[in-house]
Amino acid sequence: MKESDSILILENIRSAQNVGALFRTADAAGISHIYIVGYTPDPLDRFGHPRNDIAKAALGAEKTIPWKHVATISPLLKKLKKEGFQIIAIEQSENSVDYKKIKTTGKVAFILGNEVEGVSKTALKNSDIIAEIPMKGEKESLNVSVAGGIAMFRILGI
Repeated sequence: MKESDSILILENIRSAQNVGALFRTADAAGISHIYIVGYTPDPLDRFGHPRNDIAKAALGAEKTIPWKHVATISPLLKKLKKEGFQIIAIEQSENSVDYKKIKTTGKVAFILGNEVEGVSKTALKNSDIIAEIPMKGEKESLNVSVAGGIAMFRILGI
């Protein structure tokens, strides 16, 4: 990876459509690599065939952005920190800061989590920043792919 790269980590996301949408958005945001963690579905099935449900939403981005599946997040975050990445979890938390106030320098790794449970406690504990998108309506959160797009574009200054 290049020195200025930004990456995306998808932790235990259930929906293949969300994964596909995030690949497409990551491509638009200039993300250079995606890590798929836990039970998040891969763009290829267990036989190495493309998954149509991901491909339909990704529109080819699943073929242009390098990706790797890892079983658990802790070793990945440890590796990325050693490589100089700033780890930013997109999540609501008592320790979160408004995503509009985040300034990055250098390499960034964004973590997006499960649609219901959010980013794991382990990942939050190992994040440098927990960024929250404020909600003005009655709903408590956005769809994970929408939140990821908003956060990546704003934080990366696109």
